[in-house]
Amino acid sequence: MSKSENGAHPGAALQHSNFVIPSPFGLGISSFKSSLGFGAWALGFRALLFTCLALTSARAEELPRKAKTARENYPNVDVIYDSVATPDGKHLRTIITKPRAVKTKLPVIFVAGWLSCDSVEAPANTKDASGLVFRGLAQLPEFSLFRVDKQGIGDSEGVCGETDFDSELADYRAAFRALKNYDFIDSNRVYILGISNGGGFAPLVPESEAEQRQVRGYLSIGGWAKTWFEHMIEIERRRFGLMGKSPAEVSERMKNVVTLYYEWLIKGRAVDAILREQPQLEELWPEGKDHAHLYGRPLAFYEQLQKLNIAAAWSNVKVATYALRGQFDWIMSPDDAGLIASYVNSNRQLAVSYEVPQMGHTFQHYLSFADAFKGKAAPFDPKVTGLLVDWLKHEAITRED
Repeated sequence: MSKSENGAHPGAALQHSNFVIPSPFGLGISSFKSSLGFGAWALGFRALLFTCLALTSARAEELPRKAKTARENYPNVDVIYDSVATPDGKHLRTIITKPRAVKTKLPVIFVAGWLSCDSVEAPANTKDASGLVFRGLAQLPEFSLFRVDKQGIGDSEGVCGETDFDSELADYRAAFRALKNYDFIDSNRVYILGISNGGGFAPLVPESEAEQRQVRGYLSIGGWAKTWFEHMIEIERRRFGLMGKSPAEVSERMKNVVTLYYEWLIKGRAVDAILREQPQLEELWPEGKDHAHLYGRPLAFYEQLQKLNIAAAWSNVKVATYALRGQFDWIMSPDDAGLIASYVNSNRQLAVSYEVPQMGHTFQHYLSFADAFKGKAAPFDPKVTGLLVDWLKHEAITRED
């Protein structure tokens, strides 16, 4: 059983904080007691009560609260902390919000998150730009919002730093299929919000043709559109320039960068073996002496990304798509968002791309590339939330009506 701020999974017949037993055959509780006799009724009620308490307790023990922050809460919004089982049996925290007063099924915003090992939970005191966007989306009266924390993050079981991409994609697919478990979600009106890495692989989340038909639109924020090898070559050139290297130094470094990433991602050799064989490449490896991870994830994660055909995935999309990139995004290349839109538009003119002024890689607000590289953020600009909301309302409400 799920728990929400009001203590219940909406639509459940039995509520944790206030047990409500449905009357059989339309009888009220008093009529039901008389028809059975008080003793039989009391015995049956106690048995049912103990069973429900045991089930609730077992559910809670499956995924205990590990995060130190208070659970999310909003005025007039139900916040449901639930879990979904991964294919290998771990339990991941899911956080679902719905406007409390709405009684009809709602379209849902499903979040496919970033690469890093950070939580999608957005407590009231968050300063994180993505968290502030989530808090804005959670309070929309026309939508439900569905988020899942990856393995080892927040309350989720597992170890994020050792989880490869194939496993993570399988986890997102399990979460996507769980949308049908909620009676307030219209699982045939799904809008996938892909952020950073998720902004690239978002079309891979719905696996079957039937699941793909459940999706009404995609929002890609700071996504990627090429091969991971190309991405690594392009980001390293930008990184060296932002580090203050001269154009001549950047060009010399790039010769070795191409060697390093070609040997690893194209030829499939182990990074440790490459660096032992060619020690002049060691200074170019972003993780120093750690030859088993990159950006906090195992090397297999990126080897699996390299095997993807992101262009093919987006070329198969036949629904509305909004691809956003930040003016000061130094992580992804300037043409990635445009490529995503062009891939979708090879089917029908359903996609647009837009460069958001002063936005960073995802929703951060920066005043320059130098500030973005240093992580020196300006105050959060709520206009980025507005861009998402305006598009969602147009696609899910205006266009569908």
